[in-house]
Amino acid sequence: MSKLEIKSPLPGTFYRASSPDVPAFKADGDAVSAADTIGLIEVMKTFQQIPAGLNGKNIKFLVDNEEPVMAGQVIAEVEE
Repeated sequence: MSKLEIKSPLPGTFYRASSPDVPAFKADGDAVSAADTIGLIEVMKTFQQIPAGLNGKNIKFLVDNEEPVMAGQVIAEVEE
C-alpha cells in the first residue's frame, strides 16, 4: 500500500474541529473521500476549510490540533 500526502495550502494554524466543543472532522484511522473536510486553517482570523482532495483509508495526522503550519507542509497521510 502506498501513502498519499495531504498538504496545507496556506500558512496558518491547523484545527481538526470547527470549535473546541465538537468532534474532529476526521480521526486517525478514518477513511476519507476527496470532498471530506479534514480540518481548518486559520489565517488572520479567517478560516479556510481543508478538503482531503483524495480518496483513501486510514488517515494519519502528522500535526497536532492548533499547531502552526507552513504552506506545502504535509499535515496528514492516507493509505491508497
